[in-house]
Amino acid sequence: QVRLVESGGGLVQPGGSLRLSCSAPTFTLSFWSMGWFRQAPGEEREGVSCISANGEFTYYGDSMNGRFTISRDNSQDTVYLEIDRLKPKDTAVYFCAILNSCEPATTRWTRYSSWGQGTQVTVSS
Repeated sequence: QVRLVESGGGLVQPGGSLRLSCSAPTFTLSFWSMGWFRQAPGEEREGVSCISANGEFTYYGDSMNGRFTISRDNSQDTVYLEIDRLKPKDTAVYFCAILNSCEPATTRWTRYSSWGQGTQVTVSS
């Protein structure tokens, strides 16, 4: 019932950067923790990063910290994921989700919302 809209993906060369956005046209996200996930071709969906409702706490999946930065602007009710120094292995569909729980271990995240369409990130040259 909650519609999440991801944007900002595209085709980029290795070493480039992207900033993904997540919003909900008819839902207020500022009350909730939020998470980013990705699913590469032929792979299971994995957690990338999560952020608490007020942005005070952020956590990253293994091997994500250093190139991934999650942030949010609650005045715009938008959550962002910046990916720097992109690598071909980052090629995936990236999804955001409303979370009941944002914790250090991605396996302990509790997802509230259904999956949206996601945004495609393709890193190739």
